Amino acid sequence: MNTFQKRTAIRIAAVSILLASLASPIAWYVARESAEESIVALAVEESGRLLHQFDAIDLSGPQATQHATLAANAISGGMFDIVEIYDAQGRKLAESVTPEGHAVESSLPHHGTPNYTTAFYNGHKPASGVWALRVFVPLRDSATDMRRPITGYFEGVRVMPTWQQDQIFNNSLSAALMVGLASLLCGGALYPVVVHLSADNERKAQEVLDSHISMMEALGRAIAKRDSDTGAHNYRVAWIAASIAEQMGLAGSDMQALIAGSFLHDVGKIGIPDAILLKPGKLDDDEMRVMRTHVAQGEEIVNGMGWLEGANAVVAAHHEKWNGSGYPRQLSGEDIPLAARIFAVADVFDALCSKRPYKEPMGFDAAMVILEKDTASHFDPSVMAVFRPMARATFDRLAGISENATRQLLEDRVRHHFEM
Repeated sequence: MNTFQKRTAIRIAAVSILLASLASPIAWYVARESAEESIVALAVEESGRLLHQFDAIDLSGPQATQHATLAANAISGGMFDIVEIYDAQGRKLAESVTPEGHAVESSLPHHGTPNYTTAFYNGHKPASGVWALRVFVPLRDSATDMRRPITGYFEGVRVMPTWQQDQIFNNSLSAALMVGLASLLCGGALYPVVVHLSADNERKAQEVLDSHISMMEALGRAIAKRDSDTGAHNYRVAWIAASIAEQMGLAGSDMQALIAGSFLHDVGKIGIPDAILLKPGKLDDDEMRVMRTHVAQGEEIVNGMGWLEGANAVVAAHHEKWNGSGYPRQLSGEDIPLAARIFAVADVFDALCSKRPYKEPMGFDAAMVILEKDTASHFDPSVMAVFRPMARATFDRLAGISENATRQLLEDRVRHHFEM
């Protein structure tokens, strides 16, 4: 299991546990409420049947109290332990209480004269721990037509027996456990799906990145061929710049931009005429002005190229100097992008130490003398301070190395910093 898979597994597990911890209490509450509502619905239905049986729907006649008393006595002891029946004005006509009802009656909250139009219930758990359901039902001469006038009120209290409390508890616990287990199983089922989709997305991103890198290399090789170079310089200078940047703590998009910019720093030379680009002698002033346009042309090439647009900092400023004597914008000091300052050291060091058609490679000590002399004029002193201790190892690592080997060095850095 790689780092991404471990991180994904931990996050999915955390979310699953969180969902389970939230959903389980909700499932518990819903199951308990549902059980209460079922018991209340059954109690209301049973009480209504008995009330009709005792002809107690009309609670305004001379025998209303007698009928209400008969009905209350018949209903209590079955579904209800306390039964109260009121007339339409809210006057109590009858009450019947079982021993269980007497035990909890004093702990129940009192209420005023009945004046409600729809049935409802309340749950109570007195200090004794007994669980009671209190039902309030307006009575009409038709139980199904809510438009009929109210003829009375029925109020009943059911003391939940231990067996029923245990049944509700067990059913609610089962519902909570099932919901919690379902949340965990859902997370377990999602994990391989997420990993598969991520791997597929990573593969496609890899293909896109490979195409970008191939485009970068193709552009670099194209200008190298025009400049009578093998192309190894681009690989070397990009690797040296990345090595310096690593010591300076660059990472992520900053490092990616530096590598791309180092590889494409002279891409604008594609637009320079061969007569100037390949001239063996020194360029005159007019020719130098044309040559210097390769910076602007390079910016035009990389701008708008998506991922390669990050190369712009190096492409635009790789000829700027610390003291402001460079071109094209005469930037100085920290106004020059850090990537371009790093690249400047890497570029000059490689140019001095490499064989070119017009010169032999310079030795390490001679090259460092030139770099030290130009520090604080051409080069950023802080970049040189980082490069100085690693310069000898860099020189030895690249001495006599082939283009393919240099390309492999850079590819290792690219894969590391682009998380390939």
